[in-house]
Amino acid sequence: MTNSMILAIPAWGIWLIVLACVVAILVGILCLVPINVWFRALASGAHVSMFRLIGMKMRKVDYKKLVNIYIVSQKAGLDIPISELETHLMAGGDIEKVVDALIAAHSAKMDLTLEQAKAIDLAGRDVVEAVKTSVTPRVIKTNWIEAVAKNGIQLKAIAQVTIRARLDKQIGMADTETILARVGEGIVTAIGKANTHSDIMADPSIISKTILQDNLDKQTAYEIVSIDICDVDIGQNIGAKLKIEDAEAKKKISQAAAEERKAQAIALEQEMKAKTQEMKAIVLAAESKVHEAMATAMKNGKFGVMDYYKLQNMVADTNMRNSIGSAKDKDNKSNNGNGRPTFDN
Repeated sequence: MTNSMILAIPAWGIWLIVLACVVAILVGILCLVPINVWFRALASGAHVSMFRLIGMKMRKVDYKKLVNIYIVSQKAGLDIPISELETHLMAGGDIEKVVDALIAAHSAKMDLTLEQAKAIDLAGRDVVEAVKTSVTPRVIKTNWIEAVAKNGIQLKAIAQVTIRARLDKQIGMADTETILARVGEGIVTAIGKANTHSDIMADPSIISKTILQDNLDKQTAYEIVSIDICDVDIGQNIGAKLKIEDAEAKKKISQAAAEERKAQAIALEQEMKAKTQEMKAIVLAAESKVHEAMATAMKNGKFGVMDYYKLQNMVADTNMRNSIGSAKDKDNKSNNGNGRPTFDN
């Protein structure tokens, strides 16, 4: 636009142009700046600059939630920069829990810094629950723990563990599962050391006293305040059961050994029968050779007919004597069986 054209514009036209520019700037500011959020923060005494709100909006941060939490922290007397809250929110943390935990710790006069709260939250722990457990101890219970005393009687026990969170040990330390596992191990050890189950039944505090000496909360995020045995019950007689099972096992072993010996005896009997048949076959073979030899001798004239008859008479006489002797033995046995005395002639 040349100077001649500017001079041709009347004064009210210039003012109109200036007014239009101002309106355009105001509209742009209203579009970029969330005026209602800015005004609410200003009215609450937690001032947030317009440029920061514009930056939050451009970074796609949930500025409404962030400003509301910032207002709550300022009202609670916490001097937390809004930039710290924005950084934690962008890192994936839960700024609401962090602020609630800091407010609870501040009210309880506990030493919890913003950095600690942010670190605990980013570590995956519930920072609000940690502060509450630190202020008011929490009670956790074990399941039924089974163990056997020295006399073989099984005992079942449930322990109630009172714990308090240690805020300086929340990062990189074990959780309640480790404490419960250690307590269960301690219960088994304490019962196992008892001479009889009656000792534990008469004084269950023996278990808790034994457990507390082992420093079970070492390398954990909690401090054990107390361990109380809330229930003890008698289970099975494990010692007797083991003896019965051992006797049954020995019985089966003995039966197996007896069956093995029986099988060996049967095998030996069958072997002897086979040998007997073998010997009979040898005898028959020898007898056949005798007859063959006799025939050869008679053929050669070395053995006559009369000699053969004499031999047959001798064999018959021997068989008769044997039969008479066996008859006498049977008669003697029958007389002895009837209780009658026998006399030799």
